Amino acid sequence: MARIPLMAGNWKMNLNHIEAIALVQKLAYTFNAEDFAALEIAVIPPFTDIRSVQTLVDGDKIALKYGAQDLAKADKGAFTGEISGPMLAKLGCTFVIVGHSERREYHGENDQTVNLKVQAALRNGITPIVCVGEGSEVRNAGEQVSHTLRQLDAALAGVSSKDVANLVIAYEPVWAIGTGEVATPADAQEVCGAIRDQIRNVHGSAADQARVLYGGSMKADNVAALMKEADIDGGLVGGASLDPDEFVSVCRYRMHP
Repeated sequence: MARIPLMAGNWKMNLNHIEAIALVQKLAYTFNAEDFAALEIAVIPPFTDIRSVQTLVDGDKIALKYGAQDLAKADKGAFTGEISGPMLAKLGCTFVIVGHSERREYHGENDQTVNLKVQAALRNGITPIVCVGEGSEVRNAGEQVSHTLRQLDAALAGVSSKDVANLVIAYEPVWAIGTGEVATPADAQEVCGAIRDQIRNVHGSAADQARVLYGGSMKADNVAALMKEADIDGGLVGGASLDPDEFVSVCRYRMHP
């Protein structure tokens, strides 16, 4: 089964809801039917922007998908400041990022937390973008594959093969996030290929459907080479997604020499 490429722009903690509307309008004006036929394109704004993005996408019938940057483990309750899966589902979110390296580093999320959030997304009909990847110390020790596969196994513990087939894994070498450094296509393929092999070992043919993204300073000038690798199905795009021209260029990687 052919996997549809996905480019998801993670805005992180940037843009208020007015700025979000302006960015989505620029994207909607620039992208054409051919772009949306070739791949899925998504924006992942802060929570405060999602309703504005939803209103614009629905009102103008834009083919752009959108999602959230995190969700709570629980569906409701006394969890001040948390945002639940049912809330995101009601806002029409297609995707939610789970286990991003910044959540792990700054908010103490561990593998068990990530697993519970994966399950929370799935039970609310939202596709999790499950982030895994290594820091520089692990990379320098040559343990990037084993480290990443341990995170993968923990994140997907108890998840059915049917659900695994429909989710997204984002390989993010932490040392390449926001640093301007980027894994070479061969570096990225090594780990993305290992991720797919591991999914196949545990979940069989689900590996042919599950999408594996690269997330680590993907930009217009490196996207084409990365996308030529067999097991890279798209990108979790950070800073480049805040610049509409750059993000459009990333999404039009097929046109690059």
